Amino acid sequence: MSVWLTRIVPDPRSREARRDLTGTAAGNLHRRLMSLFPDEAGPDPRARFGVLFRVEDTPTGPHLLLQSTHQPDLARLPADYGASLSRTLDDLLGALKPGLTLRYRCAASPVRKPGATTRALYNLPAVVPLTGAHADAWWIRQADGAGLQPLTLHSQPLDAARATRPKTAGTTAGIRHARTRFDGTATITDADLLRRKITDGIGRGKAYGCGLLSIAPARGTA
Repeated sequence: MSVWLTRIVPDPRSREARRDLTGTAAGNLHRRLMSLFPDEAGPDPRARFGVLFRVEDTPTGPHLLLQSTHQPDLARLPADYGASLSRTLDDLLGALKPGLTLRYRCAASPVRKPGATTRALYNLPAVVPLTGAHADAWWIRQADGAGLQPLTLHSQPLDAARATRPKTAGTTAGIRHARTRFDGTATITDADLLRRKITDGIGRGKAYGCGLLSIAPARGTA
């Protein structure tokens, strides 16, 4: 199974690209990116095609990173949407081995799910977003479960991923995933587990721009 990484550089003159990046952008982008894959893909096409994405802020404007286990059909993008290019990550993933030091980045939604007793006692919601040191501790646990031992960690709060979804009788419900971006270096402890987590994603909100774990060789190791 190949894993594809696609970079899309939206053209700010494109009306549809601007719409996808404003308002409830996470939902807009989810629909746009899923349109690049075959129709009639079953009840969970995102999972079937391993679709994960992240918006990267760059000096020239936002770029979209799309990862998938099926090559996207970039011809399905509107003609004026922007520049795009796909390549496989097979060589990078095949070269992973324990002891190798990597750079990583992941924009994820760190949360805690209190038990029913704790929720009732402190009047907490079912899912509590984590920030600061609590978010960092969450990431350390996630990295360990992904076959990585973090060496350095820098975390940065991001705007929440927002979307809407149909509810009942023509109404909609809001979706909100608090996000933190985690950057740093780490040593691989389990290469097979890391490959699986890269493909599966990390945490909640994968349909809305959360959970894409990107890696690259650290300087001096490639």
